[in-house]
Amino acid sequence: MKSLRDGIISFIGNTPLMRLSQAVRGKYRRFAKLEGYNPGGRIKDRPALEIIRDAIDNHQIDQNTVVIESSSGNMGIGLAQVCCYLGLRFICVVDSKITPQNLQLLKTYKAEIEIVTVPDSANGDLLQARINRAHSISKEITNSFWANQYANLSNARAHLRTMDEIFDALAGEVDYLFCAASSCGTIRGCADYLRQKGIRRTKIYVADSPGSIIFGGMRGPRLVPGHGAGIRPTLYQDNLADRSIHVTDFDCVMGCRLLLSTEALLVGGSSGGVFMAMNKVSDEIERDASCVMLFPDRGERYLDTIFSESWVQANFEDIPAGTDSAESLTSISLRQVQQHRDPIINLVGSS
Repeated sequence: MKSLRDGIISFIGNTPLMRLSQAVRGKYRRFAKLEGYNPGGRIKDRPALEIIRDAIDNHQIDQNTVVIESSSGNMGIGLAQVCCYLGLRFICVVDSKITPQNLQLLKTYKAEIEIVTVPDSANGDLLQARINRAHSISKEITNSFWANQYANLSNARAHLRTMDEIFDALAGEVDYLFCAASSCGTIRGCADYLRQKGIRRTKIYVADSPGSIIFGGMRGPRLVPGHGAGIRPTLYQDNLADRSIHVTDFDCVMGCRLLLSTEALLVGGSSGGVFMAMNKVSDEIERDASCVMLFPDRGERYLDTIFSESWVQANFEDIPAGTDSAESLTSISLRQVQQHRDPIINLVGSS
């Protein structure tokens, strides 16, 4: 089997940390960790590599093992890339909401696709149905490995390195870390890093969808991949985050549009959500504080959705009729950022 220290895999990590100068008003320092610069174009490259590496080291994967995972596309693409490099067979269980771009990328990386169309009977969620099917396939195939990102501690361990990179770049001066909630791998890894290092200074603020149940909300529809979850992942622990900030799907659109218009930064939906989460608490952040946002991916894969006027018009009823330009939507976004604040849930000591 090929070495995981060579080739395209060796370029995972060490992503840029960019200082934002235009997008946010305030007297504090703003940085974006651009995870879209990973070779697979997203933050999930890190845990995909860590999961496969750990499984190989623990003799759970050999050259004939079939790797299996449930994914909305993000983790699936990361695993597909690693498996393609190693010559491993990979089966990815997706659901009917997967974007055409993500589906095509999986196929291009030689993943075998199974699409789930019927929600789980117990909770009505496609995510749980996907997980159930991935588990079932792993039982059917003798020499198989189920990555199980929602419970696999290797997912979280990958982000110890992410935090190392941030703290090295800023000489340890990190007051706030903003990230997205999905499998809880990122949050768990970041929180574990702070606990292991005994760092009390840094607060973790999480952007979560109002339709997500991770932090105790009510299950509801979600449009943006990687933004919230319809289950509470096994990786979740109480007090992982200092705050959870509700960021709607439209907030994610606004965040992406604002970053593009002010910083010429093209990022994906959950990145826009993280940006908007920081905006929503901007007035509370201390002068000269250092804030880091984890931007999970780039925006090219959202040209048919978040950056498409017709898609936005079709999915959001509160867009005024006739609003069909990026400038108009950005103006709406800026006004809402300046005038509106969604609820913020204080998680300290909560279950």
